[in-house]
Amino acid sequence: MMANIPFVEKHARLSIFQPGEGTLVVVPSLSLPQDELRRITGVTSYEERLLFLLLTLRRPGVRVVYLTSRPVDEEIVEYYLGFLADPAGARARLHMISTGEPGAQPLTRTIVRRRDLVGRLREIIGTGSDAWLVPFVVSEHEERLAAMLGLPVYGPPAKLAHLGSKSGARAIGAQAGVPMARGAGDLYSLPDAERAARALRAGDRLIVKLNDSYSGLGNAVVATAPGTTLAESPTVFSAAGETWETFARKIAERGAVVEEFIEHRPMHHPSALARITPGGHYDVVATHDQVFGGANSDVYQGCTFPARDPYRRQVGECAHRIARVLAGHGVVGLLGMDFFALKTDGGYGALLCEINLRFGGTTHPFGAALLTTGASYDPGTGALTACGRPKYYAATDNCSSPGLRGRTPGEVVAMLERAGLGFDPDGRTGNVLHLLGAVPEHGKLGFTSIGDSREQAGELFRATMGLLTGGAAPASR
Repeated sequence: MMANIPFVEKHARLSIFQPGEGTLVVVPSLSLPQDELRRITGVTSYEERLLFLLLTLRRPGVRVVYLTSRPVDEEIVEYYLGFLADPAGARARLHMISTGEPGAQPLTRTIVRRRDLVGRLREIIGTGSDAWLVPFVVSEHEERLAAMLGLPVYGPPAKLAHLGSKSGARAIGAQAGVPMARGAGDLYSLPDAERAARALRAGDRLIVKLNDSYSGLGNAVVATAPGTTLAESPTVFSAAGETWETFARKIAERGAVVEEFIEHRPMHHPSALARITPGGHYDVVATHDQVFGGANSDVYQGCTFPARDPYRRQVGECAHRIARVLAGHGVVGLLGMDFFALKTDGGYGALLCEINLRFGGTTHPFGAALLTTGASYDPGTGALTACGRPKYYAATDNCSSPGLRGRTPGEVVAMLERAGLGFDPDGRTGNVLHLLGAVPEHGKLGFTSIGDSREQAGELFRATMGLLTGGAAPASR
């Protein structure tokens, strides 16, 4: 505990996006249910989603240690450092370290088992260093690594992880006094879920969500009928290959919630990104509209910034109240909150959907846009502004094409540059790519299209998607 005292005092208002000095030990370990992660194409490359933090090296007092389970292609590292004024100086303060064991997941579990690697990290960090561990998510593995290195963690204690579960979100939402869909949580058996469903049943469909699930892959949408059980009812599982037999086992292991299935139209899916510092300061740093796909239209595909005007304020206010409650519980770090935005006679209302106490799908687009443009966020308007101009963006994690397979990251970067779709440092608009490591094997990557208006960002997004996929791109939201 003593090691945390100077950290809290010095970094009481720490922004992980813009640290002034110190060493960031970035551990993008996907310490989440591995059965769901294995369903994601190129999932090992998702360890690269925090590479936007290399852009913090623009500050000469910052060092970054970035760990992965397989080496990051040097072309990718050069791509990110190319956004900086002094790439060579930044490279001297960057340590890219791989375990060389991509099949051993999660990453942090592998690291703590490797005494040689832990010793190397201690040497790099040094004694008396102003350093902290920056994990994708905090589990017992991340806490053990932090203890071995003598570092504080920029994230919530693992003992508070339940606050970010589906049941925990309902409890926090109730404490914060924000609206939610009707439902029940803390269900640890299929009979528990059945009883909750019978008590709730008032419409045609219900949704059952596993407590600890990722990107919507732990959901089941059930078409209910009088006199039938959940397992007897027509069900669409968000994860391919799921059955009630396998799903019931996961309910027993991880718990679940049962909620009414929101079918209101029109409906939007905004989210908020909040920050709680080691000193307990909390604020909302961004709002987004999320784009979903999959069998139940609940699997995250991408986002646009900012959330649209009619409900941005309501989402920000609800997120602020939730962040205040979580700060009171001792949560630290970045967190995401998902909402439904429903049109009513008086405008729009926001319903809390879930809370994620980790870096989420909207974190890296926001970080990339913030650090490449030098913009600042105005919580009053919910806008990003750089040099007096507003900044908007559209982003995706799921651009894929067979035509991209076998290409190198450098070839993809060059393709966009030739088409005039790279990043313009003078205008502070253009594309920032991510997940480039998935290109050679899977033909998949992500990108964030930044413009001076929502329309410009959308046009850039569509042009980029069209170029990368070799065809017309779907309209962005």
